[in-house]
Amino acid sequence: QVQLVESGGGLVQTGGSLRLSCAASGSIFSIGAMGWYRQAPGKQRELVATITSGGNSNYADSVNGRFTISRDNAKNTVYLQMNSLKPEDTAIYYCNAVSRRIVGMDYWGKGTLVTVSS
Repeated sequence: QVQLVESGGGLVQTGGSLRLSCAASGSIFSIGAMGWYRQAPGKQRELVATITSGGNSNYADSVNGRFTISRDNAKNTVYLQMNSLKPEDTAIYYCNAVSRRIVGMDYWGKGTLVTVSS
């Protein structure tokens, strides 16, 4: 099993920045790609960014150029640096980790709330 704990959410004004962190524990050797997803009120959960164990990243069009995902394998932590935040970025942000040992298995954190005020 893998446990994921997010931190770093909060209230920020439009144009501001936040950095989210996600610390993994447990069977960390089984983790492959990691990523961030978000769910705004009344909307479905959507992909924000992913990063492979080798450092290759992928972003949703809506955040590309504003958000940066990074990963510290030594600390078992993935980060999401969010700049130029907009009110539409308001959501609960969830950390995700994909198992590289069990096909179709992934893990989720409980989420951290990001609120961007206009």
